[in-house]
Order: sequence, then C-alpha cells, then structure tokens
Amino acid sequence: MSRLETKGAVIGYTGPPIVRGVDVSIPDGQITAIVGPNGCGKSTLLRALVRLLSPREGNVILDGDDIHRIPTREVARRVGLLPQSPIAPAGITVKELVARGRTPHQKVLRPWSDVDETAVMSALHSTQLTEIQDSVVDELSGGQRQRAWIAMTLAQDTPLMLLDEPTTYLDIAHQYDVMDLLHRLNTRQERTIVMVVHDLHQAARYAHHVIAMCDGEVAASGAPKEVFTEELIAHVFSLNARVLDDPITGTPMVVPAHAPGATR
Repeated sequence: MSRLETKGAVIGYTGPPIVRGVDVSIPDGQITAIVGPNGCGKSTLLRALVRLLSPREGNVILDGDDIHRIPTREVARRVGLLPQSPIAPAGITVKELVARGRTPHQKVLRPWSDVDETAVMSALHSTQLTEIQDSVVDELSGGQRQRAWIAMTLAQDTPLMLLDEPTTYLDIAHQYDVMDLLHRLNTRQERTIVMVVHDLHQAARYAHHVIAMCDGEVAASGAPKEVFTEELIAHVFSLNARVLDDPITGTPMVVPAHAPGATR
C-alpha cells in the first residue's frame, strides 16, 4: 500500500505561508482525521498531500519519492481527492459522474474496457447507488450526491483517498451515513483514508489516527485518546471542555464545559 508523508513542508498561496515546517506521516490502511480551527491550514495541507499545491520548502513524499517528481497521471492512480463542495456538470447522471473517476486509467488509443465498467459498477454497489445510477445528480438529496462523489473517487481505484470535509452541509443522519461508508471502505477494502473533519466527536469515533493543527503547525498527532485531551482542546480550540468516554464506542467525546448563555 502507498505511504504518504511530508517533511518540513512550508505551504501557502500568496503572502505568508499558511502551513509552516510540518512533518506528518499517514498510517497505511487506517483512517486519519485532520482537525483544527478555521484557518489553521487543514485544507492547505490536504491540497499539498495530493499535489495541488507545491511546498515552498520541504517535501511531500509518496511511496518514497517526491510527489512532484511523479507524473501527474501516475499520482492520480495512487491518490484520489474529494474536494469541498464539488459541482457536477448540469444533466450528468450518477453513473456518468462515477465513470469520470476512470479518467487517470484512460489512454488515447484505449477504449472503455471491462475493467473500467467493473470498477464503476463496484463503486456504485459499495456506495449503495446502483438503483439510482441513471438519476441526474442535480436531482439527488445531499447525502446521495455526496455518496456519488465518493463513488467517483472509489472508481479511480486508488489505495489512498483524501476527503476535504466530506460531511459539510449534510444533516446529522446523512453525516453518519457518510462516515459509516468511509469506515466500511477502510475495513473491507483496506483503503487508506485521510479526511479533514470539523466534528471532533466524529473524528474521535471513526479515525484511528488524528492530526490536530493550530496556527499552521501540528499541535499533536496520534491515536484519538492520545490527542483529544482537555489541555489540547483548550490550546487548539480555545474551548473549556471535558473529555468523556463515548457510551457507545468508548472513544473520546468532547463536551463543552460552559452552559448555554453562561459567560466563558
């Protein structure tokens, strides 16, 4: 399986860097959640991990090689990305959208193959979209649309899947549907999954490994019980909270300590 890491990565757009000198290592075959307050560099780091941004200093390493020395098509065969709030072309069906995940595997003289069709149908089945594969994406519910985008990433057939806030704009039931789906993909297909997550409870419940960021740096990384401490929550999120055991899973559950309407 692929291994993805950064070494001394300094990353930004124009102006001062957003991520400063970060070393992270993504465990193979696990779910990694990247958490932190708005503007701390979570999405910037994710974009660098998939080669959409080049570090100003340092490196992003994929399977032992600098990711920027690997051909673009080859990177796309190893790493799949689901960005925030993707927009589907008007009128496109679910199956047509999912089929676009096969683009990195296409060649000029190579027609659509049985391998491509199998990958698309497998992705539709894994995301429980087979029965609505001919539906127009724009007409789906938010949860169905998100599963369609995940199916497209699945059809790309990469060992690494990166998702930027995959539950954004979904109601709570659909959020957990998506998180359960990602858990199944990890356990049944051994996909390595990296996701930016705002909900700390979801991160603690579903991730094996957590990277907590603050002001462009890694404040802590490790198993959820190692990372989600009351001291770290106060430092990273400026939140007075208690960390309790989830009564269902035993994983950490962050509970704000102040009552509604009370002064912090």
